[in-house]
Amino acid sequence: MQFSQRTLYLRPEGAYAVLAKANQLEMAGREVIHLEIGQPDYETFPNVSLAGIRAIAQGKTRYTAPDGMPALKEIIARDAGQRRGMDIHPDEVIVSPGGKPNLFFPILALIEPGDEVIYPDPGFPTYEAVIRVAGGVPVPVPLLEHNQFSFDLVAFDRLINQRTRLIILNSPANPTGGVIPLADLKHIAHQAQAYDAWVMSDELYARIVYDGASAPSIAALPGMKERTIIVDGFSKTYSMTGWRLGFGIMPRALAEQVGLLLTHAVGSTAQFTQFAGLEALSGPQDAVEAMVAEFRRRRDFIVDGLNALPGFSCQKPQGAFYVFPNITQTGMTSAQLADFLLEQAGVALLPGSAFGQYGEGYLRLSYANSLANLEKALERMRKVL
Repeated sequence: MQFSQRTLYLRPEGAYAVLAKANQLEMAGREVIHLEIGQPDYETFPNVSLAGIRAIAQGKTRYTAPDGMPALKEIIARDAGQRRGMDIHPDEVIVSPGGKPNLFFPILALIEPGDEVIYPDPGFPTYEAVIRVAGGVPVPVPLLEHNQFSFDLVAFDRLINQRTRLIILNSPANPTGGVIPLADLKHIAHQAQAYDAWVMSDELYARIVYDGASAPSIAALPGMKERTIIVDGFSKTYSMTGWRLGFGIMPRALAEQVGLLLTHAVGSTAQFTQFAGLEALSGPQDAVEAMVAEFRRRRDFIVDGLNALPGFSCQKPQGAFYVFPNITQTGMTSAQLADFLLEQAGVALLPGSAFGQYGEGYLRLSYANSLANLEKALERMRKVL
């Protein structure tokens, strides 16, 4: 069959490919510890679930405005603005079914064929996929381990040019857990302004940071709000991955265009899901804080355990719930080692190469799993290594 050029570069996400292999082993009777999927192991917090259930019971199952219910947009604008130290108007908020539409549609609205888009590598595979679907030219910038996996600014300065239309950032980052320092954000912002480039800042993990740190937003820097798209959502912070509720924050003119794309692509986000989002933001936040504290304990445990394995070297991530150990001293490629650990140890994790060419030499493990399972996974890995 003949398919359009725009789909020829699409590939499955690595996590789902590894999950399929793990599921086959489980069907054959093997026990597998899942450290490949990037979602909290917590159930959606009870007050949020009950709000969604009540909404369904009350008939809140109708269409809403394509860009989201006004009440939800208002509370998103207020909460997101307070957390980032900036003023956000509800008209600058676009509610979407999950975060990905607010990755996809702003890029479709901005990128013409041949425009260059800078993005992090290793990084979330959807970035490159969307760039290519839009006809843009993907320009990967390496993330540096010795700089907490922030941008290689020397490479960035070499790659940005008059054809650069968009710069994609992700902080805290998937797969590395790195947080971009404020000084680096200021450097990137200066270059974005100098070359009149847009910035897309994926901040889905912004609430999951450790050790009293924060993940500053480039949108809050002087002169950046009018050229920045913030992508965020409820999936990670409130353990709502299956609810499919995300949002974007962007200048009004762009929000209008993205709203039109949402209208014709998905219609609107589920109404009862939006009521659950209202409760998530307006209700108590202690469950979020408790979850982040538990993730920090798990982070410390798994980093210590990985550093005790032969051939592994793992720095302590500043955010998200991933570790990205360097495995070059094992003498295996990341794909070989990931397959080996799945087959021999029953531990499902991802090769760094699933996140781009500069991910080679690393593995990604999600520690959104119990301490007991993390301990068991590390012991199995130690034995086979």
